[in-house]
Amino acid sequence: MTEELNVPESHKNTGKSTTGRDMTKKISILFICHGNICRSPMAEFVMKDLVRKNGLEDRFEIASAATTTEEIWGGRGNPVYPPARKKLAEHGISCEGKRARLTTRKDYAAYDLLIGMDEENKLDMRRIYGGDPEGKIRNLLDYAGRKGEEVADPWYTGDFEATWQDVLEGCTCLLNELRK
Repeated sequence: MTEELNVPESHKNTGKSTTGRDMTKKISILFICHGNICRSPMAEFVMKDLVRKNGLEDRFEIASAATTTEEIWGGRGNPVYPPARKKLAEHGISCEGKRARLTTRKDYAAYDLLIGMDEENKLDMRRIYGGDPEGKIRNLLDYAGRKGEEVADPWYTGDFEATWQDVLEGCTCLLNELRK
């Protein structure tokens, strides 16, 4: 028997994803940060790992994207930043093949939840998507009861462990919320 996941009706996607897959039975989540080489790919792959460990892979579509093109050159995104890749690998999580990509207005229709890492990301997302009429834009740490707190940006702090802890806590609480 498939476990029912708790997604508000207003957030349930009834269309197809940008990859053309039927989304009526899946919860689609797009994690977003500035460049899509540290925080959002860490969240993408941590969430995929949590979902896999809970046997829910067939219930989710999970990806990540950037709000800027700073890590995208000539149409090709940079891979996950080596220290972020290393931190994931320390926990047995691979992000092989992931390259930065820019979020677009189409993502708003394609995903049920659009989860930013900080307030600047959320402002950029609203600008890119033309607002947030369905209330899909969220902050990752809000799910952990840390309303308004931002995921530590290791690009500036150099502290990939703090980012790992923030991402793991946020993703774990997000999955728990969806399972209620």
